[in-house]
Amino acid sequence: MPKVVAQKNDWIKLGYKLFSEQGISGIVIEKMAKKLECNKSSFYWHFKSKKKFIGELINFWISSETDQIIQQTEKAKSSEEKIEQFLKITFKNDPYLEFIFFLKRYAIKNKEVQAIIDEIDTRRLEFTTQLFQEIGYSKKDAAIKASIFYKYLIGYHEMIKNKKQSKNYLIEVKKELKHFITI
Repeated sequence: MPKVVAQKNDWIKLGYKLFSEQGISGIVIEKMAKKLECNKSSFYWHFKSKKKFIGELINFWISSETDQIIQQTEKAKSSEEKIEQFLKITFKNDPYLEFIFFLKRYAIKNKEVQAIIDEIDTRRLEFTTQLFQEIGYSKKDAAIKASIFYKYLIGYHEMIKNKKQSKNYLIEVKKELKHFITI
């Protein structure tokens, strides 16, 4: 017999995984309940609707893929250590990288979600600009380099998608970055 209520975090973790793999079509409450070995009513205990659940997934994504990265980076003492930490975190292969690509598809029909994505892109660019200013670039140059860096990061992850990442990924990334950023 299935357990009656799964924890809210269990639903979010499973939803995040499924959305990263299949997009919105992966969010089927009945199938998720079966995977969590609980009743479908457990979902509605924690979330009033599928739309609210998607909002929780987006909040989880913001927390894990933006807030935590910024916090971990800021823990480093020197600007050079911050850059090193930032590169290590952002270029590491992650099984949930497809979340943002599926979210952007979902946002085509949802202006609120698109506004959230735009806000997160802006936060990430502002943070990267700040990091580049800390290592000596002017605000204007740091902003330009942050934009190029962000686009390179997205392209990098797209190129290694479904491949095993090299153990020396950080060395390889730094070699390429040196062509447009002195780090």
